[in-house]
Amino acid sequence: MTTRVSGKVALVTGAFGGIGKASAELLAREGATVIGLDIKSNGPDFAVPGIDYRPFDVRSDSQWKAIARAIQQTHGRLDIFVAAAGITAYEAYHEVTDSVWDEVIEVNQNGLMRAFRALVPVMKTGGGGSIVTISSIFGLGAVAGIAAYHASKGAVTMMSRNAAMTYAKDKIRVNSIHPGLIDTPMARARDGEGQAQTVSLTPLGRIGLPEEVANAVLFLASDEASYITGVQLPVDGGYLGQ
Repeated sequence: MTTRVSGKVALVTGAFGGIGKASAELLAREGATVIGLDIKSNGPDFAVPGIDYRPFDVRSDSQWKAIARAIQQTHGRLDIFVAAAGITAYEAYHEVTDSVWDEVIEVNQNGLMRAFRALVPVMKTGGGGSIVTISSIFGLGAVAGIAAYHASKGAVTMMSRNAAMTYAKDKIRVNSIHPGLIDTPMARARDGEGQAQTVSLTPLGRIGLPEEVANAVLFLASDEASYITGVQLPVDGGYLGQ
């Protein structure tokens, strides 16, 4: 049976849990050779065998250069990159400290910049590929507070659009996904009142599942989306459609 990304090489950040883990597992299940990266030193118990988990800090330029070299030497190409690593903070501008602001921007925004800088040359030499970034509903719409997260996810949105235009000639497609409230470790760390409020504003009336976001990742990563680039795809139960 032909699978949807059979024979492709995929790199997924944030692969320890949540959307990143679900995406890594689904891509592997559908035939890709998957390298999973996350800050945790020990990998998770993947439901799909064969995923190559490596401890990784998206803030480290030297680690990005090293993983790019390793992929080039081992596989000779990179077909899929899923940027799912991210952190959040809930303070408003008048409350957020420099250290919190800098950490969120460094992981969510600067980590993606370093990924583009390291991985795009590998994709170019391999003849192109698909990049899927995980932004947020708060990369397209606003609520009160969560200033650093808003800023970083808005940046992810525009960085993805810029990369789509910049690298189209190299046959590299770049699209962003904008999850609503998803049942992930990051979401579970949020207070119950905040979760309930988001659910109340979601037309489908429930929290989404990581696998539901992973399904969108798989589509955009696959050749089924070969004529799609520069798109912002909400997976949010209708939150942004109101």
